[in-house]
Amino acid sequence: MASAEVRRSIVVGVDPDPSQRTALAWAADQAARRRMPLRLVHAEGVPTGGYRKTEVRPSWEEWNQSLHEAGERVLEGAVAFVEDRQPQVRLSALLAEGGPVWVLREQARDAAEVVVGSRHLGRVQEVFSPASVALPVMAHAPCPVVVVPESEHVTQDPPYVVVGVDGSAHSAAAVDVAFRQAAQHGAVLRAVYVRSPERFRVRDEHIVESECRSLLSETVAGRTATYPEVELHHEVLLGHPVEELAKASAHALCLVVGTRGRGGFTGMLLGSVSQGLLHYAQCPVIAVPQPRSDGI
Repeated sequence: MASAEVRRSIVVGVDPDPSQRTALAWAADQAARRRMPLRLVHAEGVPTGGYRKTEVRPSWEEWNQSLHEAGERVLEGAVAFVEDRQPQVRLSALLAEGGPVWVLREQARDAAEVVVGSRHLGRVQEVFSPASVALPVMAHAPCPVVVVPESEHVTQDPPYVVVGVDGSAHSAAAVDVAFRQAAQHGAVLRAVYVRSPERFRVRDEHIVESECRSLLSETVAGRTATYPEVELHHEVLLGHPVEELAKASAHALCLVVGTRGRGGFTGMLLGSVSQGLLHYAQCPVIAVPQPRSDGI
């Protein structure tokens, strides 16, 4: 299993704006920590409309060549940035025709993880805007997707990683990734279970709290033997999962959550925890899909 992962690359979507380098920096550092190759991907798009009727449009070949040349400049700048930041990382670069969502979803098929930037679009924009990339890639990728906000983020010392746990297979997969992240960064791991307030308080609060802690312990059990160096904290919080996880991760290195399956509109539903955290988390969010039954 480990040897199969080594052959895979970390894939990062390269923003055409040279000032947007936060996701690229995260991916370069991650590749260095995991000793994995890094694949830089830029989608050049396809020639589209936009000229006034009175203007003379360039030929398809001229238009396509212009896009290609601009894309090559973008990739050259990104390669130079990574080589300067992490010169030991093995690099490859891909300039692809098509939209960034489609291109990154194709590249995700054989990737160890996909890294994309985010500018915190509004909820409607995140789903329907052509500028939206993070959410549709996250909803369909078969590997973890790291969504890195471009806004400045201040981490806490000692560093910590947060993982959301709800007892499902999705959160169990997220726990595996969170332990690895904590170990690679030398960070504390905060495993957080968020329970909703009981409206009518039918059951004793202490019993409910105890049940939640038991479920949390069961979900994270077994990983400490693999990662004995990771200091693990169990936390049960009361409130809404998006709000509480966002607060818990305010100064975290990253927040790890499980996401629902691939295909259709699954995982893209408004109000889902994973999508909500894209808007409110102040640190990079790692969305982890449940492993497929065929092991891919």
